[in-house]
Order: sequence, then structure tokens, then C-alpha cells
Amino acid sequence: MNALAYPIGAIPVARGAIPTAAVAGRRKMVNVRQRSLLVAKLRSLWVLGVFVLVGVCALGRITYLGATGATTHRGELGDALIPARGEIVDRNGVALARDFRVYSLWFNPKAMTEGPPLIHTPEEVADGLLRIFPDLNRREVIAQLSSGKPGYIRKSILPEEANRVHALGEPALEYPLEETRFYPQGSMAAHVLGYVDSDGKGHIGMEQVYEKQLTSMEGRTHPAVLSLDFRVQSALEDELSKAMALSHAKGAGGVVLDADTGEVLALASLPAFDPNHVKPSDMMVTPQQAKEGEVPHGFNRVTNQVYELGSTFKPITVAAALDAGTITDLSRRWPAAPLHVGRFTIHDDEDLGPTLNVPEMLIHSSNIVAAQIGDELGGDRLKKTMESLGMNERPQIELPARGFPIWPSGKWPRLRTMTVSFGHGLAVTPLHLATAYAALVNGGIWRPATLDKLDPSEVPAGRRVFSAATSARLRQLLRMIVEYGTGRKADAPGFRIGGKTGSAEKPGVGGYRKHALITTFAAAFPMDKPRYVVVAMMDEPQGTPATSFQRTAAWNAAPAVGRLVPRIGPLLGIMPDETRDIDISDLRHLVPQGDSGE
Repeated sequence: MNALAYPIGAIPVARGAIPTAAVAGRRKMVNVRQRSLLVAKLRSLWVLGVFVLVGVCALGRITYLGATGATTHRGELGDALIPARGEIVDRNGVALARDFRVYSLWFNPKAMTEGPPLIHTPEEVADGLLRIFPDLNRREVIAQLSSGKPGYIRKSILPEEANRVHALGEPALEYPLEETRFYPQGSMAAHVLGYVDSDGKGHIGMEQVYEKQLTSMEGRTHPAVLSLDFRVQSALEDELSKAMALSHAKGAGGVVLDADTGEVLALASLPAFDPNHVKPSDMMVTPQQAKEGEVPHGFNRVTNQVYELGSTFKPITVAAALDAGTITDLSRRWPAAPLHVGRFTIHDDEDLGPTLNVPEMLIHSSNIVAAQIGDELGGDRLKKTMESLGMNERPQIELPARGFPIWPSGKWPRLRTMTVSFGHGLAVTPLHLATAYAALVNGGIWRPATLDKLDPSEVPAGRRVFSAATSARLRQLLRMIVEYGTGRKADAPGFRIGGKTGSAEKPGVGGYRKHALITTFAAAFPMDKPRYVVVAMMDEPQGTPATSFQRTAAWNAAPAVGRLVPRIGPLLGIMPDETRDIDISDLRHLVPQGDSGE
């Protein structure tokens, strides 16, 4: 068999066999695929690692901030979202003051690079603006537009007003979006809140007190919480306004105080001002107005003005005498004839009979008997009681406007002691009176008033002024005044109100002004377990048909409290219950029911 001859270098390939070059190519493709998969896996792992790292960092930061309460710098974008000034809210979180972004009307005389600053004449532009803002002063607007000086024409305008300004076609009238201080409740609680001026600085109220807190990073992100309840505040202001209108009073003031903690639930001074639009006249009066006894609307009558508060002091005198032991029997009778002390005569407004016991003295409001009780107590002990109630110093509350009492220094002579016993010769603020009545009814502990919402652990221990037994007896006596005496028009069925009226002549040049009264009703409720003190005060009320032509507290301040308590009681968790009341059965026989005096 002859062998076949092959060309040199040629290799025979069996049928069905794969050429070596093809195998090598396939191996190369497999290697490329494996490398691609490896690269993809590495990239996926790298991306996953980045996400894990970011997540760990974020989680760590959140944990740190949550544990420390710290804040971090947010940069320009973040800071733009944070208000320049923190919120002020009431005890339930309702906003009372906050920053708000609004449009303003600004005159920019350089808006047009060529030609005059205005397309139309200043008079034509002013007339156009008056059609949008009728309360603008035309002469002042023309003067501003003619001066060529940039400045605000009006702050805080509505978007639709900005659109109407735009329609005037004046490039020099700009309406930048700016941040301003806004008070959603208007004039409500204005004397507590104060206001912020155009430079962003707080004045007169808690805006001034909280200045550093509200402008700090912490304060800008966390609201300042007041003790006020805006529902109670609204009701107080409403009832005081009604009382002013009914009695034609020139002013009014009032406070609602938690008797156990000292927290102020409401504090009002009327007339009020609108902190959204503060006018110069709100903060000052003319010399002639000051001479006539007028005060600016921004003046706080409750914490800054001192008054002789009249017969509201009589329960304090009785409490001091009970603790001192100079009164041991409430049925003891005292002479009620006019009392002559040196050149002075102490008298009552009407004849109350030959003698009165202590409950009758309080119910009929006898100056003569109160003076004798104070005289027997003595000036030193009465003065010490008043000092324990803080009546020798400015009222303790956070507000900057706090009046200093007219306090008789040195040893009190006999006549001074007797007049202070029935509320003359010592002038204090209505807030002094409110904290004193809290001590009268809460078991005898005096605590300072506060506008900060308190945690139960933050309530101050206070100081004891009256014994618990004396406080219990005063709760009975105050309730009897409302049931049988000068406070009867404050009685509200089911709310067990107790309190005392007081009407005092205002001092003036040459003596007291007989036709100018300060009338006050100081009260607490419910008297079987007192929780809240209410003080209402009227400045120079007049006798009107609505008050049966009477000017005393029994006819104006007391009815205001009688209307107020049923409004605020349920809001504060105190529902009317006519099946309950404080037990006064051991005293009822001492008081024959009849007409009351003041």
C-alpha cells in the first residue's frame, strides 16, 4: 500500500475535530467574560460600600443629635428655611407670635438706569397707591416719591395688593418678599407678648424678655412656651371689654392665676394695642394727657400701675388676725359707729347697724370694723403679713414692666395701720393682689407669679404666710361674701365662686378724687377646692343704666367675673356642679340675709 504524500508542514485533521485556532479564540472570550463579571462585581461592591458608609454616618449623626439635642449649621439654604426669630406659643402649643414671610412696598428710585425714577408724576403714582391703600397719607407719599430717596412706603402687604401695585406700571415700586413678626391673635395678650421693632428687636413684653433665647439657633427651632391659655385669655379680654363698655370705664385689667403653681393663665390690660401695627401713640401720651391721668395703650395696668385696692384687703387683715390669735371667735361683735382717730374719722358709706361680727363686716364691707381689727392686730404684725405677701416690692413676674408699690416705710403709726386694714394708704398692682389671694385660699402658701409653663417638678415650694386652718376659714368667708354680700353678682351656679369687692377713690392733686374710682373684685373658684384666682379691675367706671347707675365693684367688676368663670371653668376642667359646695353651715347663723353694702 502506497503511503500518501502530504506537503511539508501540513497536518491531517480528522473529520469532526475543532481546529486549534478556534479553541484558542473561545478560551479568550471566556477569559474576557470572567474579567467583565469580576469588574462588575467590584463596582457593585464599591457602590454598596459607599451607600453603607453614608448610611452609617447619617445614622451616627441622627443618634448624636437625638442624644445631645445639638443643632448643626445648615448653610445658606438651610438657614433660609429657619425663621430669624423663634415662635412664642401658649401652654397648648397655639402660636401667639411667629415670623412670617410677606410682601412689602418699597420705593427704589434707581430701578430705571436712564431717565427719571418715575414714569408718571408723584401725584399720579400717589393717587394710584391710595386706590389700593386708602389709609395712606397722600401728602407723605408724594413727598417720599419726590425726594428720590429709597424707603418703605408700606410694610406687610397682601399678594393681591402686590399684583395691583404691579399693574400701575411703575418699575420703581418694588414688592420684595421679606420676613416680619406676625401675631396671629392680633391685639390679644399684647402686654404679655410685647412687639418687635423694624430692627428685629423685642420690646416691653416677653419678646424683650426672651430676646436672646428667640434669636439663638436653639430658640429659632424650638418655640418658647408660655403659661397662658389663649382660650382663657380671649375670654378674659372679652368680658373686661364688655364691662368697660357697660360702665363707660376708661380702662380695665385682669388676671387668671393658678393658685397652686403661680402660673398665669391670662393677663389683660385694656385698652390694648396691636403688636402687628404699633403706633407711637401706643407707647406714649402727650403732656396734657399725662396731666389728666391718661396712660398709653402699651402701659400694663396689671403689673405696672399701682392702686389702692380698697376693701379687697379686708380678708387679708382678717386672716392675719386669725393667725395672730387676736380673733378667736367669729361671732364677736364690734362697734360700727363712725371711728374718730385724731383729726380723722373712719366711716362707712351707709349705716350698717350698731355692731357687726367678722362675717358681717366682710359681707357688708365695713371700714369701721376692719380698722378696729387692724388696730387690735397692730402695725408690726400687719406689716409683716404684707411683706410676706410681697407687697413691699415689685411683683415677681418675668415682664420688664413692674411697678413699685407705694409702701409706707418705717414703723406704721396707728392711723396708717387702720387705713391699710381696709385697703387705703398702701398702693400695689392687681398682680400683687392675685398672688395674695392665691395664698389666702390654697392652704396659706405664697408663690410668685410666672409666665413660663411649669413642669410639676418646677413648681416653687413658696413660703407659708397663713396657716392651713386660717386658709380653710377664709375660703368659707369668701364664699359667704358671694352668697350674701357685695359679691352676689359674681355668683355663677355650680362654680362655687368666693371673693371680695373693693372700691377706692383715686388720689389726685389736693386729695382723693371722689368721683374717680378704682373698682376691683378678687375671687377664687371652686371654693370647696380652690384652683384658680381671678382678679378684675375697672378704672373710673361710671354709673350707667346697665349698672343701675352704680359705680362700685359690686356692679361692674363682680359681674364681669360672674360671666367669665362659666366660660373658662369647663376649659380648665372644672364643670358646674350644683350638688357640691363648701360647707359654711357653722357660720351661716352669724349672717342674717339682707341687703349688702360696699
